[in-house]
Amino acid sequence: MRIVNVIKMSGTGNDFLMVDNWDGKFAEADLPKLTKSASVRRVSAGADGVIFLEKAKAPGHDYKMRIVNADGSEAEMCGNGSRCIAVFANLLGRAGLKQTIETLAGTLNAEVSENGRAAKVQLSQPNALEMKEGVDVLGVKTDLCFINTGVPHAIEFVKDVAAVDVKGRGAAIRYHEVFKPKGTNANFVQVLGQNEIKLRTYERGVEDETLACGTGATASAISAALVHGLTAPVKVHVASGDVLTIHFNPDAVKKSSDRPYLEGAVRTVYKGEYYWE
Repeated sequence: MRIVNVIKMSGTGNDFLMVDNWDGKFAEADLPKLTKSASVRRVSAGADGVIFLEKAKAPGHDYKMRIVNADGSEAEMCGNGSRCIAVFANLLGRAGLKQTIETLAGTLNAEVSENGRAAKVQLSQPNALEMKEGVDVLGVKTDLCFINTGVPHAIEFVKDVAAVDVKGRGAAIRYHEVFKPKGTNANFVQVLGQNEIKLRTYERGVEDETLACGTGATASAISAALVHGLTAPVKVHVASGDVLTIHFNPDAVKKSSDRPYLEGAVRTVYKGEYYWE
């Protein structure tokens, strides 16, 4: 049995176990094993995944972020996870309030509020919006927006997100042949106003609906601006009941030259020990 020191954090509903791996005490093979063990809800600590803080390999960065999903797969990055690790790194004294983070998706810039209860992160440059028209999803043809905001996202605009079978429809989109081989996250968006949307997300790697998704909120806000003419910043109401704010320039996104900002609350839930067998 190994005792793992963890801090549980929630970024507007995305919950993670934060682990300091600065000294490399967890080997590469340990990361998916530990994550799969610790992420199971009700019988374990429970989380959307585990985030490991490591020494940066690239010069000019404060640290490196490793995000492992609940199923043991490693993601390129995570929007809400990057906001959580920014607060975590500051809490540990690994970085100040303004930070530069190394990820598999590139460099992220983050800023933590002085009280440590919120963080803002500049995400990687999104790919230009691509329309997937007439996609057959469970026997019904629909138009999907596709954009990569660090990880891939498909967006379907709906009249009422509350009426969507997120798990069933989300899985069908996530594994659809048009998004092979890696698949995609699936987002269902309801436009509420000129700069406001409601969002529910099925996350790849978690393989279920999550209460929030930062990169999904960003992808959805940008898609809503380009397709439905919303103006930035866009307020995104996520399933947890919290609100994320997305700052971006729609005209620049069309040319793939804008790096959006994701802003929202971070809650430090508890500090404890996880008994890993």
